[in-house]
Amino acid sequence: MSWKNTQQNSFADSLVIEHKSLLELDDVHNIINWGEIEQTLSNLYTSKTGASAYPPIMMFKILILQAWYALSDEALEKQIARV
Repeated sequence: MSWKNTQQNSFADSLVIEHKSLLELDDVHNIINWGEIEQTLSNLYTSKTGASAYPPIMMFKILILQAWYALSDEALEKQIARV
């Protein structure tokens, strides 16, 4: 299984300032056992062919944010494009 490299920080990442909403998401990140969820999701994508997939845990987190902030698919796509 091949996954996209999402570890490299961009120039924009280095310019991010501290913001209350980012700290709230950090708090959520720290109280959820993401390793267990990642292990559960890891078997969902098993194709050996085609384009590289994004890690399932990242897609799961994106869907959680979409639900929490009531974002439409288009609004979610715009927010992801900002990252």
